[in-house]
Amino acid sequence: MALLLAFAVLLFVAVLFSGLAHRTVLSTAVLFLLAGFVLGDGVTGVLDLQPGDEIVVGLAELALFSVLYTDGMRVGFSDLRNAWRLPGRALVLGMPLTFGVTALLAHYVAGLSWIEAMLVGAVLAPTDPVFASAIVGRPEVPGRLRSLLNVESGLNDGLALPVVLVLLSVLSRDEADYAALAGELALGVASGFVVPAVAVLLIRSRFTSATPLYAALGGLAIGLMVLALADLTHANLFLAAFTAGITIATFAPDVEKSFSEFGELVTELLKLAAILVFGALISPAFLGEIPLSGSLFGLLALLLARPLAIVVALVRSGLPVAEKAVAAWFGPKGFASVVYGLLILDAGVPGADAMFHLVALVIVASILAHSSTDVPIAHAFARARGRPEPDAPGRADEEAPDVATGAGPGGPATGAR
Repeated sequence: MALLLAFAVLLFVAVLFSGLAHRTVLSTAVLFLLAGFVLGDGVTGVLDLQPGDEIVVGLAELALFSVLYTDGMRVGFSDLRNAWRLPGRALVLGMPLTFGVTALLAHYVAGLSWIEAMLVGAVLAPTDPVFASAIVGRPEVPGRLRSLLNVESGLNDGLALPVVLVLLSVLSRDEADYAALAGELALGVASGFVVPAVAVLLIRSRFTSATPLYAALGGLAIGLMVLALADLTHANLFLAAFTAGITIATFAPDVEKSFSEFGELVTELLKLAAILVFGALISPAFLGEIPLSGSLFGLLALLLARPLAIVVALVRSGLPVAEKAVAAWFGPKGFASVVYGLLILDAGVPGADAMFHLVALVIVASILAHSSTDVPIAHAFARARGRPEPDAPGRADEEAPDVATGAGPGGPATGAR
């Protein structure tokens, strides 16, 4: 009940200041993170949470699943095919480079062993558009840039997971079952396609009909079925979520349209709750346990690894310098890194605590940095394009360039930031 009350109060405060947050560097994500820090066991002790608690892991996984599901609904198969060139560069070249640079920094700066350093690199390689919502969710930002960040973040979570699991097995000296890992990825894609496809056929059957109220729940029901089936079959939850969203956007845009507003609300609630809980895990004592070399690693991982990798990946891509710089900067670490960091702790491998401290430090720094710079950069794009800067929250009536072509409704909702 203490957690529920804290969340409710913070949510009401976020509602009161959401308009201001939408226009300025203020961020509700930062509000919930700092509130969790203050309410956590290391400061006031109102929230007594530990990394291994079921609510911590569960909320992080649910939030990531919901984010990827709703993100996928904004990118149909045709959009994904047409917009693949830039995200493909970021995934095929940029992501491995980010992993490599981060691993080098973890080894030579933070002093981790090579396997531990590579594991930290894999955990921090995925990106999360939630903490750059004003970039991927505003019409004044070029559509190709929003597409690059959105598609990349939707796919890199699932791509990083096998590497994380293999390195965990090496550290724990267990024999990695590569066939099982491949099966998890394949099942994730399969369940994310089959369940929505069958559901759409049933929705469009001449024997069925739905009222407007229940039509809005159709997307929720499909998402819950995908989540449950993927969990029961040990499929990759995150690939299943993103694939399901893409399938719905491709074959049932009417389902996406009726679900979009409700889906954004559910995602926003889960996101903020997960940030609050994560903040409660970060105490002054926790931060004090990180040596100076670890703090230096966190700074370099944020300012060097992703920017350097994306600049190299986008060489001769035709992307303007300003958009290339924004793509390089906005590689925020989010729920995927939280979930994978918690996997390290749960596995109890040698050096798990030290690795989690480094991962948590980079995530906190990323939330603070990226959630505070997305609005000013979005305003800069608006000024450059001669458009008025947005001064009110919301997206329902906005028309933005298509993710691939620049024509039609745009990317993710800005939410409450």
